[in-house]
Formats: sequence, C-alpha cells, structure tokens
Amino acid sequence: MIGRLRGELVAKHPPHLVLDVGGVGYELEAPMTTFYDLPGIGEPVTLFTHLQVRDDAHILYAFADEGSRGLFRALLKVNGVGAKMALAILSGMNADAFTRCIQAGDTQSLIRLPGVGRKTAERLVMEMRDRLGNTGTLAPAPMAAPALPVDPVDEAVQALIALGYKPQEASRMVSRVDARGQTSEEVIRLALKKSLS
Repeated sequence: MIGRLRGELVAKHPPHLVLDVGGVGYELEAPMTTFYDLPGIGEPVTLFTHLQVRDDAHILYAFADEGSRGLFRALLKVNGVGAKMALAILSGMNADAFTRCIQAGDTQSLIRLPGVGRKTAERLVMEMRDRLGNTGTLAPAPMAAPALPVDPVDEAVQALIALGYKPQEASRMVSRVDARGQTSEEVIRLALKKSLS
C-alpha cells in the first residue's frame, strides 16, 4: 500500500495531478479541496494517498491531510458510494462542512453535490454519523496560492465534468463566476460555492 508521497509537483489538471518522486512520475486523482492547498508547479509537496486496485486499473488518490484521506476511506464504506462519488463529495465541500452536514442531518446541502440524490444523502447521514469519529482530524490545511494555468475557465469546466457534473451544468456553473485573474482552482471553488448557496 502506498500511504504517502513526497516529491515535486509536475502537473495540475483537476482532478488529476502528477508528482515526481525520485524520477518516477505518479499520476494521482485528488479532490478540489486538495488542489486548493497545492503549491506551484516545480515546488515540493507531501500528499497522503489511497490506492484503489481494480481489475482494469490501479488508481492512486491524493489528499492534503490525513483527515481528508480518512474521510474518503470512510465514505467508501457507505453503501452505494464509490471512489468517484467520494471524490466529488470532498470536492464540493471540505471535511468540516461535511461533518457539520452529517451532524445536523442536512441532506439538502448534500443533495446539491453531483451524483448525490435524496436516498444517498439520507444514507450518508445515517451511516456516517458513527464513522466520523474514526477519521482523525478533519480540519483542512491552510490554502496555498496555486500557479495560474493557461485557460482557467476551460480547465475549470473540464474538472467539474470529471467530478460528475454534466457538461452543460459545468459550463453554466463556471459562467456564473467572475473568472478574471482567477486560477482554475479558484474558479472551481467559486462555482461550487455558488451552486451550494
């Protein structure tokens, strides 16, 4: 099991990133909450990982802190929640916001996340109440200023599509945000925030 990687950030294309560790480039998938914490390209970074082994692929997921990884692993144990949905949940809200939703039984906020319907939201509230105590510290790490991508609007739309939003919905979400001078991570964060308000 690969539990942690430390290396140089080579590429950021939400939800994918590449980390160079001793000359080996690891392709990782990460929630947007982790992308907000990433340094610029060429900078060193340490990420906590979860390896998912499937018949057709080995997928490595990356998280800025152990609490987020613990929450991801707890989400995978919920009936009907797979890695893609768990990544979308962690991209739509940070661990603290998710914890508040679960503790308050706020299914309406969960339903606004891509791929989460009423039944799934109710199941999340019911099953996660007991599991949240085992996920460790859920507070997100402080945000670092990411490097500016070539076209943040297109990259933001593609990232939202990869997270489970339909193309028209992703475009509509990004169009509601003032993207001038923003990085793709900031555009995505603002778009997700507006869609949840």
